[in-house]
Amino acid sequence: MTVLTGIILAGGQGRRMGGQDKGLLLFDGIPLYQHVLQRLRPQVNIVMISANRNLDRYQSSGLTVLPDTLPGYPGPLAGMLSGLLAAETEWVAFCSCDTPFIPVDYVQQLWRHKEEALSVWARSSERDHPALALLHRSLAQPLADYLQRGERRLMQFLRDQGGHAVTMTQDEVAFRNINTPDELAGGF
Repeated sequence: MTVLTGIILAGGQGRRMGGQDKGLLLFDGIPLYQHVLQRLRPQVNIVMISANRNLDRYQSSGLTVLPDTLPGYPGPLAGMLSGLLAAETEWVAFCSCDTPFIPVDYVQQLWRHKEEALSVWARSSERDHPALALLHRSLAQPLADYLQRGERRLMQFLRDQGGHAVTMTQDEVAFRNINTPDELAGGF
């Protein structure tokens, strides 16, 4: 497999968490983003974090932290754009900071099944997970143009670029997001 950059998407506002920075919330005594980091790091060569708040706390991990290049928290696509612009590798794998059980081989599964597509994303038995994606760096300009037009729909962008889903074999729990205080407390 080729050299890959991994980006942990932690740049959101955390509205469903009362405005708290989700990546830094403790889950089983460890910040959420650290759970993702433990699973993503062995799958890629370089890891960076897309974040817009608490940059010093994320930087204490020793990783490069990338704020959005666009103002106003425009969503995960803005973090993806920052990652594509910063990456020196041809391919970039993305994962949201609130998925602590991501498959330890999701990047390899995406890579194996991407075929000629420049964007692929994970699909579990129940639904698509477009924030678990693998994108070619050449999509940076089309993504910047898409965001400039005010578009924010992640799945639409990936499909517009000829992307497709890759069905994963893991149990549904591997793809669960922690979005609320109840889920953080273990109330899946």
